[in-house]
Amino acid sequence: MPPPLRAAGRALLDFLYPPVCIACSAPVAEPDGLCTSCWQALVPITAPMCPVLGLPFASDMGKGAVSAEALADPPVYARARAAFAYSQMSARIVSRFKYGDHPELARFAAAAMRRAGAEFWPGNPVLVPVPLHRFRQWRRHYNQSAELARHLAHSLGLDFAPDLARRKRHTRQQVGLNAEQRRRNVAGAFAVDAGAAGRWAGRPLVLVDDVLTTGATVSALARALRRAGFDHIDVISFARVVPGLEIAEPSNI
Repeated sequence: MPPPLRAAGRALLDFLYPPVCIACSAPVAEPDGLCTSCWQALVPITAPMCPVLGLPFASDMGKGAVSAEALADPPVYARARAAFAYSQMSARIVSRFKYGDHPELARFAAAAMRRAGAEFWPGNPVLVPVPLHRFRQWRRHYNQSAELARHLAHSLGLDFAPDLARRKRHTRQQVGLNAEQRRRNVAGAFAVDAGAAGRWAGRPLVLVDDVLTTGATVSALARALRRAGFDHIDVISFARVVPGLEIAEPSNI
């Protein structure tokens, strides 16, 4: 479609269906965005932060400083980054996206994740969504992590590997479990496709998820990928739990 016709079509759609805030449905100027109030309620994660876990520091700790969490329990993956702390507002967006059948929210979330993971992209990584079990994906209609990874890959011109890993067993929801229960719940839950592993051999990977809580799920996936021969694995998420800002996770199927 020629650009003038495309612009006219977009204007007509905006007139018939005015864009609204993705969190509260208040009128906004552009689609797939937040109103001022909802945007101000988000808690961005910015420097200074732990170079390993991406947890924000209250003040600059100096070059090479690592969080106590990373020292006490070094992760299987190399680095984790998230766009926002898991707060009431980011939880509302995640809940609508994950459980409310709103895959279009991936555009907003992926744009924020692109900025948060800026240090990852020059390495030309392959984006790997955290897989859902087929039953849970059928119930939700889509895998929210795959939607995020697909939008990121498209905007960055990176490779997208939704078939590299799969869940080989149906696990209970992580919501409501403590850290040890989460680890046990997803231990051995992932399998790597040998053919896909051969195609992406030697490439760095970035695992894509919506929320990073204890890191149990991405750690289980990273272990499976390391056993398959992948040496460099990073993690990007829309939100992550930050000590001191914990709130209840939304619960659904």
